Amino acid sequence: MLSRRDVLRTSLAVAAGSVLATPTAHATESSAAPDDPRRDTDGTYRPVIVPNGATLPWTIVDGVKVGHLIAEPVKHEIAPGLTIDAWGYNGRTPGPVIEAVEGDHLRIYVTNRLPEATSVHWHGVLLPCGMDGVAGLTQKPIAPGETFKYEFMLRQSGTQMYHPHFDEMVQMAMGMMGMFVIHPRGGAATTDAPAVDRDFAIMLSEWKIVPGTRKPDPMEMTDFNVLTMNSRAYPGTTPMVVKRGERVRIRLGNLGATDHHPIHIHGHGFKVTGTDAGRIPTAGQWPETTVLVPVGTTRDIEFVADAAGDWAFHCHMTHHVMNQMGHGLPNMMGVDPKQVDPHVQPLLPEYMTMGDTGMGSMSGMRMQVPKNSIPMVGGKGPFSAIDMGGMFTIIKVRDDLTSYDDPGWYRHPAGTVAVPATAEQLRADGIRP
Repeated sequence: MLSRRDVLRTSLAVAAGSVLATPTAHATESSAAPDDPRRDTDGTYRPVIVPNGATLPWTIVDGVKVGHLIAEPVKHEIAPGLTIDAWGYNGRTPGPVIEAVEGDHLRIYVTNRLPEATSVHWHGVLLPCGMDGVAGLTQKPIAPGETFKYEFMLRQSGTQMYHPHFDEMVQMAMGMMGMFVIHPRGGAATTDAPAVDRDFAIMLSEWKIVPGTRKPDPMEMTDFNVLTMNSRAYPGTTPMVVKRGERVRIRLGNLGATDHHPIHIHGHGFKVTGTDAGRIPTAGQWPETTVLVPVGTTRDIEFVADAAGDWAFHCHMTHHVMNQMGHGLPNMMGVDPKQVDPHVQPLLPEYMTMGDTGMGSMSGMRMQVPKNSIPMVGGKGPFSAIDMGGMFTIIKVRDDLTSYDDPGWYRHPAGTVAVPATAEQLRADGIRP
């Protein structure tokens, strides 16, 4: 006869085995009502929301949080029309956000289903040297088909990351990276941080994907033509939906190869409240509308969403809000098409000079692009085409939310939208266009 202890041991073993067999990531956003806290089981923090992403599930085994990452090839949609053959974790890029609490004992198994060796470095996490994940220096590489065990206690809080430290130039360029969020033990009550209502996590990354191809180019060092938030480019990015008056935190990580990203918010100011070294004391925080996120770092920003509307949130490097077809074009500004087109069209009947008066009009031209490619600029907007793509998304702030599903485009109050000036208005104010 089985004792209660035997039954418990068997149940835990089955649970642990299920983690290793089915490491499916948990989706983090739902249609939960805005007043639903959706807290962790200990009630001390609100789980992070991962637009277009997920979090890693845990199983508790003898008081240890057990998780499983599988490094593997994945098919991933950057935006409608562009799907790539990437590498990632648990079927996605970036990998699922690892979310835990200061003081947790973690045991994370890493299975390698890639065609080459790998490792996992826990970027910014304070842990024993032998768990740091630098292949050759602190451990042997994880060969294809092998599963390694990482185990450590969390003795800090903040926003960290994870990525390979074996052939990282290739593996990270192929999409292998993820966020690692550590909540303070006891929640905001144990720090000088006010509690937040919405807590988002966004990984910034960059890719070279030649139009018409499916494989990122890991050899590229400077000319990246696809810039993403959580491995999605606008119009493929999911908006961040917020109820007016809520306090919002956005955790930004940058594991791109070379580019820093000045991330800018419209309609609000924020304070920079954290880096990858932890929370900044209140007296040291500073106000901004743009935060620079250098390569290999994280930045936390916080603000109260006090202005209703659809607010742009994007990288302020102008080439980083264009998609792949906007890179590598010749400079045609000022060219007279009448002097060029007649000479080219006998050889290329469909040729038409573009960009001679600027590039903005191309967003509405529905240009033909190679198969499995996307135009250089974004998608449809409520007034016209939105001529931004790449590292761009929208924060949707509303007064009357019943869920956090996308509420559609903002309905502006009468008289609050810029419109063409009338002749009478111009005369009255002495304006001569």
